[in-house]
Amino acid sequence: MIGKGSSISSTLGALRYGNNLEKEAEQIYSDLIVGETAEEIAEEFRSVQELNQNCERNTLSFILSPTVHDGKNLSNRELGELTRTFIQQMKLQEHQAVAYVHRDKEHTHVHLYVNRIDLNGRAYNDSFIGKQSQLAAERTARELGIQTVKDVQYEKSLELGRIRTEIQKAHHNAISQGRTIDLQTYINRMWEQQINVIPVINKSKQLQGFRFEYQGQSIKGSDVHRSMSASNLLKSVNREKSVAISGRSVPITPSLAKAVAKKILKIVIDKGIGI
Repeated sequence: MIGKGSSISSTLGALRYGNNLEKEAEQIYSDLIVGETAEEIAEEFRSVQELNQNCERNTLSFILSPTVHDGKNLSNRELGELTRTFIQQMKLQEHQAVAYVHRDKEHTHVHLYVNRIDLNGRAYNDSFIGKQSQLAAERTARELGIQTVKDVQYEKSLELGRIRTEIQKAHHNAISQGRTIDLQTYINRMWEQQINVIPVINKSKQLQGFRFEYQGQSIKGSDVHRSMSASNLLKSVNREKSVAISGRSVPITPSLAKAVAKKILKIVIDKGIGI
């Protein structure tokens, strides 16, 4: 789950957005308010905010975003409990609050609006509220047993590692099929293994690198493995100052051509001294 927070001055506009029926909005939480419409709630907020004339951005706006999987499985009641727990983590229990869930997109999320002024006229300290929101969302997710940002990042890193391994394996298969191949043959062999090799062309119409697309991921060659950097790849499949891609000759950037030349020279020297 991700939490984002900020202080705003446009209370009525924010409440109207939160309660927008076009976004399939439903109210899932409210505290210390009795109104139902955005106008009624904004007026209740304003009545309390008049207790503190020095605070300008006097409404706190939060977006709570569970993962796509968790969002689909959480009921409105459970999302209301999630919102309550987040408010407790932020120490905002003594403030007016209302929250709406939006389910108009795949990613279910909650819009929470809290009066920054409490019933005694004290303004909530909003220093580093963005970071505070992230940490509170992390603690809320752990307390409720749903995925945290760190959980998602860990899963993504595992998946990315698997994809990198499969791309590198396909690369070795494509190279090992023949000792000398041109770039288009290499691209075709990778395509046969469901991997799309995308040449990166700069504004000067020169080739400067490659990206590899596989299972919805697009990864720079050198990020797959250093052996798959543009200079290393061209060293294996091409030794000219231009390459043929889809029947068209594309020049190589001078810096890339220089890097390729250095690697080829090193190969020649190493062979000459028996390394």
